[in-house]
Amino acid sequence: MTNHSQPEKPKSNRKLISLLVMGCIGMFGFGFALVPLYDVLCEQLGINGKTSNTASNYQAITVDTSRVVTVEFISQVQTGMPWKFEPQTKRLEVHPGELIHTAFLARNLSDRAIIGQAIPSVSPGQGAAYFNKTECFCFNQQHLAASTSAELPLIFFVDPQLPESIHTLTLSYTLYDITDKQLASALEQGAAK
Repeated sequence: MTNHSQPEKPKSNRKLISLLVMGCIGMFGFGFALVPLYDVLCEQLGINGKTSNTASNYQAITVDTSRVVTVEFISQVQTGMPWKFEPQTKRLEVHPGELIHTAFLARNLSDRAIIGQAIPSVSPGQGAAYFNKTECFCFNQQHLAASTSAELPLIFFVDPQLPESIHTLTLSYTLYDITDKQLASALEQGAAK
């Protein structure tokens, strides 16, 4: 008596392995696609408080003096990053359309140079589209030598088209240590030459 199921087993194993490999490749591709999909979704829906990483142009906008919007500033530093980072002013009352100059203060508390990068967020999320930065330290990396300080400028305006229901905008910055990432990138570029 012969067993006809034996030849079927290797074939079914190959099929299962092929399906698993294709599933892994599909998940890997989906993981890479998530970031651009997330960015497009946030941009289209105006959610999550993501702000533009490019400077806005400020042209003679009519300032709405009949309206006051409170802008609050919050800062935080990546866990373990030895910097002190805080807004110069924690809260401002502004008129939509008014060009505002303020700054954040950063101090490197360590005994080595550190490169920082600030990532902004505005809440409520639907207000992010109306918060325009003409100059921001978040557009660039911040290099601070050991035990040095810097004043990091921020120039912004709130678009007069901000919905009437929004009375307060909170601008939050999280500062990340990107020193190792920058050093690795510099080494790669040096090796490529």
